[in-house]
Amino acid sequence: SAVGRGPEVPFCSEAYSISAASRGKELRLTLAPLGAGSPLFLVFRFGMSGSFRLCGAAELPRHAHLRFLTRDSPPRALCFVDARRFGSWRLGDGWQPGRGPCVLSEYRAFRENVLKNLDDKAFDKPICEALLNQKFFNGIGNYLRAEILYRLKIPPFEKARTVLEALKEREQARKKNSSLTLSKKLKLKRENPDLLELCHTVPMEVIAAEKKLFEPDHLDNYAAFKSWLQCYLVPGMSSLRDHNGRTVWFQGEPGPMAPKGQTSRKKRAQPKAEAEVLTPRVTTRASQQHPRAAAKPLKLAEEEEAGDRPRKGRPGRRRKVATAPASSEPEAPLRDRRSPRLAARRGRGEAGAR
Repeated sequence: SAVGRGPEVPFCSEAYSISAASRGKELRLTLAPLGAGSPLFLVFRFGMSGSFRLCGAAELPRHAHLRFLTRDSPPRALCFVDARRFGSWRLGDGWQPGRGPCVLSEYRAFRENVLKNLDDKAFDKPICEALLNQKFFNGIGNYLRAEILYRLKIPPFEKARTVLEALKEREQARKKNSSLTLSKKLKLKRENPDLLELCHTVPMEVIAAEKKLFEPDHLDNYAAFKSWLQCYLVPGMSSLRDHNGRTVWFQGEPGPMAPKGQTSRKKRAQPKAEAEVLTPRVTTRASQQHPRAAAKPLKLAEEEEAGDRPRKGRPGRRRKVATAPASSEPEAPLRDRRSPRLAARRGRGEAGAR
């Protein structure tokens, strides 16, 4: 599309097939001509909102930045859709350098890569931040780190090396315990998974659920995804900004390496009556300021970017918001929080409604 940020795709064929392979947070497409010609490879990163959709060519979704047309009658289009444009694609078949083994498809290599490199400075950081380092945890994003740490009751701001060295010692002790049979060792392992095992099995739960957890445009599927979540964006859970400015969700104490000057905030369930009052006004203001945003369905409105790209220039401003402690008082309607100047512009006498 004209507004797409990715490079042009120099490929032309009367008939070709598309196949895909994934590794961590990347997906590689192979465009293979059915006749003469060489295949072309594209490697995608999805950012926060990137996805593929198959639809009628006459009914392209908004933000369809790359389109592959079929020869059906009427034709259909396989589209790479990315409303926020954090996603990208590049030409070539190579995975991005510096990314470690995939937590899903290369679990043994992933595990070995972590445990053999615990002296790396990446593990001087809190475990919640280390989990987003794609050099070691290729495929783990913001919601996954929250779910993994929650299940193990690990404070997010515990030092990563402390957590993983204890895991390494536990693994060595388990190997030395020759009194247990193999079946008992496997049973013990299933009943007491460690952090690296959950880095594999928790994403696998999402994969196994297939479309029930995908396609957030469909409210039933989004509801299924929300019901699967145990910690991320769940009412009653606490949240803090990590040192990179991303929100981490957790339960209990944050840990000794939590950023200074922040107060942990708990997510509260919005009362139904309050939601009905506020939603129309929020929608109206959003449509006036950002017409495109207002046209989108509500996805993960409070979600941080799930990708691993740095957030430049924004963490400080967002962190400032996070320092305010959560109030037990009901949130005031948006109308009452407008500045007098804005209220005066909206209509005579509205400023005096305070």
